[in-house]
Amino acid sequence: MKIENAFLIIAFYSLASCKANTQESKLIMADTLAKPAIATKNTDTTYGKAIDTATYTKLLNYISNGDSSGKWPVKQPYPLPGAILPFNRVVSYYGNLYSKRMGVLGEYPKDIMLQKLQREVKKWSAADSVVKAIPALHYIAVTAQGAPGAGGKYRLRMPFHQIDTVINWAKQINALVFIDIQVGLSTLQQEIPEFEKYLAMPQVHLGIDPEFSMKTGRKPGSVVGTFDAADVNYAAGYLAAIVKKYNLPPKILVVHRFTQGMVTNYKQIKLRPEVQIVMDMDGWGNPAKKLSTYYSWIHPQPVQFTGFKLFYKNDTQKVGEKQEMQPQHLLKLKPVPVYIQYQ
Repeated sequence: MKIENAFLIIAFYSLASCKANTQESKLIMADTLAKPAIATKNTDTTYGKAIDTATYTKLLNYISNGDSSGKWPVKQPYPLPGAILPFNRVVSYYGNLYSKRMGVLGEYPKDIMLQKLQREVKKWSAADSVVKAIPALHYIAVTAQGAPGAGGKYRLRMPFHQIDTVINWAKQINALVFIDIQVGLSTLQQEIPEFEKYLAMPQVHLGIDPEFSMKTGRKPGSVVGTFDAADVNYAAGYLAAIVKKYNLPPKILVVHRFTQGMVTNYKQIKLRPEVQIVMDMDGWGNPAKKLSTYYSWIHPQPVQFTGFKLFYKNDTQKVGEKQEMQPQHLLKLKPVPVYIQYQ
């Protein structure tokens, strides 16, 4: 990739700010098991010891946080051994190395950024002693663009050496890595296989962004895009095949969302022992708007696990808030997010 092309990312990212919206609820610690949360049992032990099904079920009920809607916890198969969720809460820094505007991952020098991330992990660990907080770097490896580019796809793939850099940084603090894809006018089928060598690594996971999936042919940023259950199922199916091919622990698939139309036919999303799906509340704004989004689209349309994005700048400076929402606020949600992303 030519360096001048990389600066398209910076110019375009003003289009890529996520819009938000959700309402507060009471924190109720679910120490006892509610109704059975598991549909089928998995006894595969190819990657480490068998999953602790009793603890898994108890933690599902714990993060459901006393929800009485009947939607949470979601009935699901037990994951393969080595599953990250819900035994851990992933706390991630999001961004791109070519831009200081796309997120905290690319905004600060490496050492400062890693120190800030570790402070956030410690903050979450102190706030919730039941679910362990672990760090992650969430790197935008395919960025939507405001210009069509040589292939006319309105997307730009990052060079592999940038991904290698992020993976090496993550090793310094034993962090997970997420490869995030904004397809533009391309497709997941065209983009995800390009990263097989990285997804074959046990610590590397995947994020997909419906906001920039332009199925109508419109330019990214002109309207909010969409993924259907079929798209999510393709991504999950590809990850499941990777897990089987390379004998890996389950992969996490993060799906960003802040409107109803960004994810369609959610009931048709298939759950698999090889993949853990997180629906991530991706909108920015004041706490009331963010909580409104969470309770409008994430809570009432359950898939498997939930996430929540926090913006250091967009949640504060533009709306007059002094500080982004803190762990004590998010731990009141039903269900409690097990994936936290800072941008």
